[in-house]
Amino acid sequence: MDTKLFVVNDINDEGDIKKIEECAGIIKNGGLVAFPTETVYGLGGNALDDKASMKIYSAKGRPSDNPLIVHIADMSELEPLVKEIPDIAKKLAKLYWPGPLTMIFKKSDLVPYKTTGGLDTVAVRMPSHKVAREFIRKSGLPIAAPSANVSGRPSPTTAKHVMDDLDGRIDAVIDGGQVDIGLESTIIDVSSDVPMLLRPGFITMEMLEEAAGDVERDPTLTKGVSKGLKPKAPGMMYRHYAPKGDMAIVEGAMEDVIARINHLAGEHNASETAVITTTDNKDKYTGCRVFCIGDRNDDETIAKELYAVLREMDDYSIKYIYVESFKNGKHGEAIMNRLVKAAGHKIIHV
Repeated sequence: MDTKLFVVNDINDEGDIKKIEECAGIIKNGGLVAFPTETVYGLGGNALDDKASMKIYSAKGRPSDNPLIVHIADMSELEPLVKEIPDIAKKLAKLYWPGPLTMIFKKSDLVPYKTTGGLDTVAVRMPSHKVAREFIRKSGLPIAAPSANVSGRPSPTTAKHVMDDLDGRIDAVIDGGQVDIGLESTIIDVSSDVPMLLRPGFITMEMLEEAAGDVERDPTLTKGVSKGLKPKAPGMMYRHYAPKGDMAIVEGAMEDVIARINHLAGEHNASETAVITTTDNKDKYTGCRVFCIGDRNDDETIAKELYAVLREMDDYSIKYIYVESFKNGKHGEAIMNRLVKAAGHKIIHV
């Protein structure tokens, strides 16, 4: 398959609109198109076509019991997809849609089980990225779109990342530049009486509680998901966001963390070993490659650069990766959620 690449910079430009329309035609005909959102690049297909959903699973190498998020461009597109819209969902939508928030509803019969991973619920979000919304509008369909990467790999934040993983596997990629946020959307289940956070993201737990009152955390956020249990939302069940090398998070007092990482790095070949750190500590490591992810006091930058840095590990054939903890900060929970999954829950406490 020849994967076409369309560079789109301005949805008001006639030439760019024609590119979006061509990509929308691919969706209407059952094909797959990767496109930018404010979070990460998504791999889009017709959410109402179970064959298109199966193509998404196949292209990614994704387990078919892992639900897909359905993307819409307007609130009017939500009602046909769900059995009901709870009041709390209306409140959250008013505050955070369009934006990096996914809500889980009881699905209508219109949504095929192939899209929902066999569940009676459907995950829906309305992206704020202008290109994404115009693409959805031109398609005239809700678009199922997990991250546009090979399953398990770090999510793509540029079109190049998408092409690295999926060139030849999908019909087209819309290149809208680097994304703004860099972490997947927050996921909250609003299908039961008490809303439940299933995946942390840019919309924080505190923001959800301020809007919704009581919000529970899914126990799997701290304990992991047991084998045999169906994931309620994308990214819950399987190892995700992972480079090929062996990765561990080192937690504790920063002085002790630095000392332990330097000790561990000394046990391996320097060219095959890496540490992921910030501007504060980048000059404190020896005997390994040092990858600076940003300023510890600016965790939005850390979030934006995280997946690109994880992908660099493979570019340099890194076999051993040590990462400082990033628990503190507004988006610390979301960043650590991704790092813990990437490390396969391997944490070294010092």
